[in-house]
Amino acid sequence: MITVGVTGGIGSGKSTVCDIWAQLGAYVLNADDLAKQVMVTNAEVKQQLVDRFGSESFLDDGELNTEHLANEAFEKGRVQELNAIVHPKLPAAASQKMEEAEAQGYEVFVYEAALLLENLEPGSLDYTVLVLADEDHRIERVKQRDNSSEVEIKQRIKKQRNFEKSTERVDYVIRNNGTLEELEKKAEIVYQSFLTEREA
Repeated sequence: MITVGVTGGIGSGKSTVCDIWAQLGAYVLNADDLAKQVMVTNAEVKQQLVDRFGSESFLDDGELNTEHLANEAFEKGRVQELNAIVHPKLPAAASQKMEEAEAQGYEVFVYEAALLLENLEPGSLDYTVLVLADEDHRIERVKQRDNSSEVEIKQRIKKQRNFEKSTERVDYVIRNNGTLEELEKKAEIVYQSFLTEREA
């Protein structure tokens, strides 16, 4: 099974690329979704969240109180504190999902993460892909998706790494400044090259 990591800034289109690959038959795992699963299912993580962020971190039914945690992390500047609890558990959780995907017969496993380059262990994935887009396109997409203001989006972009300076750290770069149809073609070409290189 081929393993692929996908990253890119907010509004770049990395999730759209992953959706296209899922339609082509890939198993796609989103790091944010995985983190939420870990927060709910890992007893050690749950206890640490309650200890640090209060019992309000979870709703009465045991589900994650994402609004409370987001407020604590982002509004009070405690993102690193939250990440320090959850991120160390993600590699093992991702490996388990990878094994499940392989057992189910998937040819390609895709891991989508905004912090992929920060947390990637050398040699842990076969390929890494960076999705890039001009800032104007990114702002417009996030405006339509989240109903956020331009000022808010620019602040979020500033908090992320400069992905344009990370092109030499990845195997493939997909530039997404055109139409959805153009992105689909680019994504399909890259996906087919994974399969071709494996056969070669």
